[in-house]
Amino acid sequence: MVTVRLEPMTDAQYLDYRERAEEDYADSIAASGALPRPEARRKAREDHARLLPDGPATPGHHLWRVLDGDGGGDVGLLWLHVVQRSDGPHAFVYDVEVREQARRRGYGRAVMRAAERVCRDQGVVSIALNVFGHNTGARALYEQEGYEVTSVQMRKRL
Repeated sequence: MVTVRLEPMTDAQYLDYRERAEEDYADSIAASGALPRPEARRKAREDHARLLPDGPATPGHHLWRVLDGDGGGDVGLLWLHVVQRSDGPHAFVYDVEVREQARRRGYGRAVMRAAERVCRDQGVVSIALNVFGHNTGARALYEQEGYEVTSVQMRKRL
């Protein structure tokens, strides 16, 4: 089984990530059918600006590079937000990425388990995420890792 190590993103790494992340998010929104491509791009830009006004220094948000635990280099990234609620801290995974050359080798599972370790260390009581319906591989991984569906949004194209 592969292992990973989380390393905080530098400001320069964040700028590179942000550009890619907005495009990837817009692609997913458009692919889901939720919005046409121009509106999806605008939503992606606005959501990132709202959620990360201070980039990696935004309070409660944690952005990490994911490195192979055996020194094999950069294999992906993780963006996690922790917020305090009346029953304790809760986490939300905004983004998890495994580089294409590292996919289908166990890194996705290792990243999710690393996120859980970080959350447990912070006393987090739950961890949630959103996954687009067309991302069947990610959905399967999350279900295998014990994530449960909490809501379903559906649409019918006419």
